[in-house]
Amino acid sequence: MKEALVVCGEKNLTVGLTIWDIETGDHLLHIPTCASHFHGLTCLRNQYLVASQIHRPGSVAGGVVFTWPFSKPRSPLRSYTVEAIGPLSSTNDGIYLAGGAISGNAYIWEVINGKLLKTWHAHNSPITCLAFSNDSSLLISASEDGMIVVWPMISLLDDKYSEPSHLSLNVTTDHKSFITGLLPSCNVSQSVFVSSSLDGTCKAWDIIKGTLLQTWSFPQPITATVLDPLERFLFCGSADGRIFMTSFDVGLMTEPCVDLEDQKLELNGHTESITALTYCKLGLVSASEDCTVCLWNVIEGVIIRRFNHHKGFITNVVVIPRSSLIPLPNHQRKFTNFPISSLQKCSQQHDPSTTSVTLTPSPEKQQITHHYQSAKSLNHQILDLEVERTPEAVQLKLETNIESRLLITNMTKHVIEMNTRLQSRVLDLTQLRILENEKNQDPEDNS
Repeated sequence: MKEALVVCGEKNLTVGLTIWDIETGDHLLHIPTCASHFHGLTCLRNQYLVASQIHRPGSVAGGVVFTWPFSKPRSPLRSYTVEAIGPLSSTNDGIYLAGGAISGNAYIWEVINGKLLKTWHAHNSPITCLAFSNDSSLLISASEDGMIVVWPMISLLDDKYSEPSHLSLNVTTDHKSFITGLLPSCNVSQSVFVSSSLDGTCKAWDIIKGTLLQTWSFPQPITATVLDPLERFLFCGSADGRIFMTSFDVGLMTEPCVDLEDQKLELNGHTESITALTYCKLGLVSASEDCTVCLWNVIEGVIIRRFNHHKGFITNVVVIPRSSLIPLPNHQRKFTNFPISSLQKCSQQHDPSTTSVTLTPSPEKQQITHHYQSAKSLNHQILDLEVERTPEAVQLKLETNIESRLLITNMTKHVIEMNTRLQSRVLDLTQLRILENEKNQDPEDNS
């Protein structure tokens, strides 16, 4: 499958989005009016591009998020938010979208109907990165002060908790500076993620326990990171334009801290700070403040192709299927497009029975009841499809049921793991109390 490269900058709204064919280098499309923060561009189901827009200094207005359907790339859907949104992240199924703000507030929307499901104060400093775990059951947030917090989605989506700040799974503060990247592992272990920082380190964490597994130290501040598709190597872009390459062998190293200052595993081709890294089928893709994007052959350490972006440095790079840009006939578009709506500015009162995730105890076992508003919206679409084309309705209904079942299974797994940890802590506390009681009784026995 051929791929296309989407890039955008932060400097000027008139620069917009530029899309190239990665294989040939041909310019495919330009979408005007877009300037997005770092980590502010994401792709939904290979059908939509979503980008948060920069907030001009001195502006008193709120924020805005643009959504472009690939079927009509020049007609964005505009969503207005209470405050300017910086980083964005979406679940793999495209159902949920998370955004972070300079105030430290975080937001979660349901993409299908645009409903703002949760707003809470996640950090005391500006949020710089957001990432969902590979199974979409956890949201990871990071901020300028070096703090990283892991949030269970099962808690964030429960209406019983209006302020979920005390429901975080774990909090880490080992980084000494601005967090520049979060990379949840997909293949090695779904319970591992990597963070990068301007303090010159990358760290691997256990996403459930919050324990530090490994640290890589570099001679320069790290500004962007990416793992290769097989997760054998970790690529770290630095403030001086170098890209360091190291083995991603979490759990296999005898030393938890690795100093790479004297090692020469690096790629040199940019003259200024690396701003974004991603991977495509042809190799590594890097962007820089030198206004270029490079496609690398990492085995030989050479640049295959260089893309020049003459209108300012690049903040975001996304790889999409080349076929996504081919317009579909109207009769096919209706059955393939994933429905979206404008994002709500403020949350509204709603019926908890149709929008929340609740834990329902039963005499035999505990089960998680799952009934989101997105399911209701999809059911309406399925009914519309059944009137005209039954096979598409059956297929859509099957995919919806599979996704719902997977989400429930993953959330249940994490709830069980959380309960196990709590039980272990209770046992430890009980044991400590017993030891203390025995110590207190020993002097009496001796007398």
